[in-house]
Formats: sequence, structure tokens, C-alpha cells
Amino acid sequence: MQTNKQVLTNMIVKESKIVAIFCLLILSLSSAAFAEDKVCFEAREGASSVTQKDIGEELKNVRCSDTTDGVLWWGDPFDGTQPMGDMPIEADYTHGEAVVKPRTTQLGLYPVCGLACHNGKFPPPVAADAPPRKLTMHTDLVPDALNLQHGKGGIWCLDCHDAKTRNKFVDNAGNLVDFNEPQKMCGKCHGQVYRAWRDGIHGKRIGEWASTGKKRWFVCTECHNPHDVQQGERKSGFAQLVPEPAPLLPKGMDNADHERHGSGH
Repeated sequence: MQTNKQVLTNMIVKESKIVAIFCLLILSLSSAAFAEDKVCFEAREGASSVTQKDIGEELKNVRCSDTTDGVLWWGDPFDGTQPMGDMPIEADYTHGEAVVKPRTTQLGLYPVCGLACHNGKFPPPVAADAPPRKLTMHTDLVPDALNLQHGKGGIWCLDCHDAKTRNKFVDNAGNLVDFNEPQKMCGKCHGQVYRAWRDGIHGKRIGEWASTGKKRWFVCTECHNPHDVQQGERKSGFAQLVPEPAPLLPKGMDNADHERHGSGH
């Protein structure tokens, strides 16, 4: 009888070990899957997000910061991009191959914005010169349309969005502008900055160094929040990024005092 109990106990212990090993295997696979699906932002948190994935042997499309979840570098700077399209003015982007990342894929409600709502019939369209009013929808984006944190109260929704086709912007001439080309709309007020962006001075570009090479151009709304460019009380047009930790010192070096400059320099 004692022998049978011992055999039964050994079987239970053995099966428990198998179950434990199986659980650890499942957890490790799950952790790997979650790590593979890590999402980080490229320029502005909540705007241009990218999912980390393998694009080659021991090579990711992006490397994400463990501190801020921001992109540290791109394994493929052109992943998910498309041609910039026709631009009305010759500038730095015409000298090489210019690509951008579509913004519409980042906007959850965009596919139905011009179909279920704002389709020209529902809700009833308003005149382009209609006076500003409080909003009953989209208060998650614009808490108070009468106190829009853009233009210091000088503009409101229909100065940027077309009055009838809300999933399009509108320029000063009344031409519709695609959501993937916000620079054409932003430039109607920010001409000086738009000129600097066209010449490659303002904004961010990644890709090939050669002036005739292929580059990805970051457009306005990837870095700036159009509904809160003043950043609340900061009154600044660019959200501050959390800094990365300082790099590790070389082996045998206790401090970086040698990098400090004296008052006479």
C-alpha cells in the first residue's frame, strides 16, 4: 500500500513539473509576442506611432526607447511610406525622392468621417464663413472650440477643415487638401515656416544623405498637435520630449569633468 502511495506521489510530482515547464514555455512565448508588438512613437506621442517588427536577421524596423517609448533609430526609414505627391513649388524635395508616411492610417475615425458623418447631408452643412460656436462632438480633441489653443482665438475648425467635406482640409483658394498633405494647409498661415520646411531647414527628415537621395519628410502634424499647439500653459508650439538617460562612461572613467569648459572658454 505504501508503495502505491509513493508511486502516486511521484506521478503527481512529475506531472506538476511538466505543467510548470509548460506554463513557463507559454509565458516566454507570450512575452516574446508582446515584445514583438511593441508600439512606439516617431515624433510626437499619440501621433505617428509605429509597431516594432523584424525586417531581417537580428534587425528591427525601429528601436524603441525603454524610457520614453520614442523611436531611437530606424532600421528601415522608408517602411510604410508613400510618395509625397505633387507640390506646387519647386524646393529641396524635388531634387531627390521624397516620401511621407500617411497620416490617415493613424486616425481611427477617418474612414467613416466623410461617410457616416459630415457627408454633405448629415449633419446639415454650414457655411464656410459661419461664426464660431461650441461643439457637441469631438470634445476629446477640442475641449472648447471657442477657446481653441491654436491662433490664440483667431481661428476655429472651419478655417482648416472644409465646411462640407470634413475629412479634407481647405486652402486659401478653397481647394481641398488631403489629410496626408497638411503642409499645404498649414502653409497658408505659417508661410515663413513652410518656406523653411520646403528648403529642409525646419522639421525632420531621415534617409539618404545625398541631396538627390531618397528621404522621408515628416509633415507638420507628426510633430505639432494642431488642436493644442500652445501646449496649454506652456505657450509653446512643440511638446517637450522626455530626455534619454546620459550615455554610460567608458570603462575606468568615473566622471565626465573633462568635457566641462572653463569660464574663460
